[in-house]
Amino acid sequence: MKFFTADTHFYHEALLGMSDFAPRPFLTVEDMNQEIITDWNAKVSETDTVYHLGDIALYFTKPARVSEQAVLDILNELHGNLVLIKGNHDNRALFKFLDKNNYQLNGKPKFEFHDVGTLIKYDHRQYYLTHYPMMLGIAPQIINLHGHIHHYAVNIKENINVGVDTPETDYLSEKVPFGAPFSLAEIGQMVEGKRDDFNKRR
Repeated sequence: MKFFTADTHFYHEALLGMSDFAPRPFLTVEDMNQEIITDWNAKVSETDTVYHLGDIALYFTKPARVSEQAVLDILNELHGNLVLIKGNHDNRALFKFLDKNNYQLNGKPKFEFHDVGTLIKYDHRQYYLTHYPMMLGIAPQIINLHGHIHHYAVNIKENINVGVDTPETDYLSEKVPFGAPFSLAEIGQMVEGKRDDFNKRR
């Protein structure tokens, strides 16, 4: 199965508590990290693929290998093969470190890397997977799955925020635990729900 997420921001202390940008009611980054890991692994199996649309972590040290190893350790705890799309807080040095420590899982690399984004097709739709929201114009069969804007939503029905803080979970019939990636079925619900919401405004 395929799953989608963004903006996990592992180790990002500034997001703890009730901030204006991405309120996360945890006392420590360790608590936050563990909640994401637990909820992720309860939903995703080792044989699934998760598309992570940027901003994996915010943790920088000198020497850099200390924080890079810490992020690698977190990612190794997460189930599935990970397709990593570079966010504004993901530097190339981290991606190079992950690639250097890559390994085979389910007959393919644990980590796959994209600087800008990638495209998948499912159920007569094309999904452009990017970190930043894209303005695609009138293209009803093309959906942009993105992150970056945390608990905001783009006021365009073809743009769906799949970050862990997204408000677009309001379109889902069941609550998704914090940090659990979204399945294709849930993405479909969000797409249909947002489209219906926009149609009601006409």
